[in-house]
Amino acid sequence: MRARLAFLLAGLWLAASLPGIARAAQVPAPDPAQGDGGVSPFYTWTDDIPALPGRMLRIEPLDSARGLSAAAEQFRILYTSTDGIDGKTPVVVSGAYFAPKGNPPAGGWPLVAWAHGTTGIADICAPSWNARSERDTAYLNAWLGQGFAIVATDYQGLGTPGPHPYLAVRPEAYSVLDSVRAVLKGIPDVANKIVIIGQSQGGQAAFATAGIAPDYASELDIRGTVATGVPFLGPALLRPPAVANPPDKADPTVAYTLYIGLMIQQTNPALTNEQLIAPRALPQFQAARGTCVGRLFRDVQDAGLNRANALAAGFPDGFRTVLPSMEYTTLKLTQPLFVGTGDQDHDVAPAGQLALVHAACAAGSTVQAHLYAGRDHGGTVNASLKDSIPFVRAILAGEPITPVCDPQPE
Repeated sequence: MRARLAFLLAGLWLAASLPGIARAAQVPAPDPAQGDGGVSPFYTWTDDIPALPGRMLRIEPLDSARGLSAAAEQFRILYTSTDGIDGKTPVVVSGAYFAPKGNPPAGGWPLVAWAHGTTGIADICAPSWNARSERDTAYLNAWLGQGFAIVATDYQGLGTPGPHPYLAVRPEAYSVLDSVRAVLKGIPDVANKIVIIGQSQGGQAAFATAGIAPDYASELDIRGTVATGVPFLGPALLRPPAVANPPDKADPTVAYTLYIGLMIQQTNPALTNEQLIAPRALPQFQAARGTCVGRLFRDVQDAGLNRANALAAGFPDGFRTVLPSMEYTTLKLTQPLFVGTGDQDHDVAPAGQLALVHAACAAGSTVQAHLYAGRDHGGTVNASLKDSIPFVRAILAGEPITPVCDPQPE
C-alpha cells in the first residue's frame, strides 16, 4: 500500500508541474452557515484551483473505519470539478476510491461510480469523512466482490468548503463525472468501462449523470445506470398527503424538506428562516446546517414535526424558485437504466418513482424496473442486487436488455 501510494503521489506531483495548465479560481472561505468545517485539512485546497475538471489533486489512505472490508486498497481523494450552479467556475470536490482484491483484468477494473443518498449538507456528513452506513457498506462490498473498482464522490460542497446544493442535479452529475475522470487519469489499472449506481439522492444523481454525460463528459464509456429509491421532483412534493395525518404526528422525512429549505436560502439569501419555516421547526432548521441526516431524523421525530406544522407560508414559493435546478435535464438516456423501488418506501413515494419509470420509457429510454414487495427505502438497496448485478453483467457484455416499464411486485 505504501509503495502504491508513493507512486500515485509522484504522479500527482508530475501533473502539478506540467506547464500550460490554466488556473482560474480559489476555494471559497468557509461558511459555518453552510455547514463548513469540522474535517481535516485534507479537504481544503490552499492553492489556486486548476481550471481543468477531473484532475486529481490529492490522495491519502482511507482508514478502516471509513473503508470497505472487501477493498484491497482505499484512498480519500480530492479532485477538480465545475460548479454545477453557475456551470463554469472551477471547484474542488472530495470522495473516495476503492479497488477490489485480486489481479485486475486486461485493460483494468471496470468502474462503478457510486452516488450516495442524503447524508446532510455539513462537511462532517461527507461519506469519505463520516463512516458509511452498514447498508451502504454491504452494498459497496458486494460490487467490489464482483470485481468492480469504485469511485464514490462526496458531491460539491460536502467535505470541501462551499455550500452543498442539495438535490440540484448539475452539481451532482458534474461531481460524479469528474470523479471518474480523476480516477481514470490518476490511478492505474482502472478501465474506461463505467456503470453509474446511486440510491435516493444518489439515485437522482445517477439518473441525472447519465443524462448529462453525453454533453459534459462524452469521452467516458458509460455502459448503463442503476438507481434505487430514485426521486422525481416536481410541484407534487408540496401537495398534502391523500390521507391527512393527525396534526402532531411526526414525519421524519421532513428532515429532507429542511435541507431543501437551506438550498432555497443558498439561491435567495434574502429569505429569512421565518419566511420559510414555522416557529415550531426553527430549532431543527438551524440545527440542519450542521446535523447529519440520521440525527436530524431523530430530532424531527422528537419534535413531532410534519409538513403541516413545520413549513411557513413562504416555503412553496421558495421551493418553486429552486425546483428547476432539481429537475432532470432529459428523460431520454442513451444507455440502459435499472430502477429498483420498494413498494413500502416511505421516504421517496413509490408512485413518484414509477412515474419516472413511465416518463423515461415514454421518452425512449431502455428501462428495466423492479418493484420489491415489502421493502422500504433502505431495504430495497441490497435486495435489488439479485437483479442489478445480472443487469450490469449483461450491459457490460453488450447483451440486449428487456425493458420493463410496468413492474409488478416481486
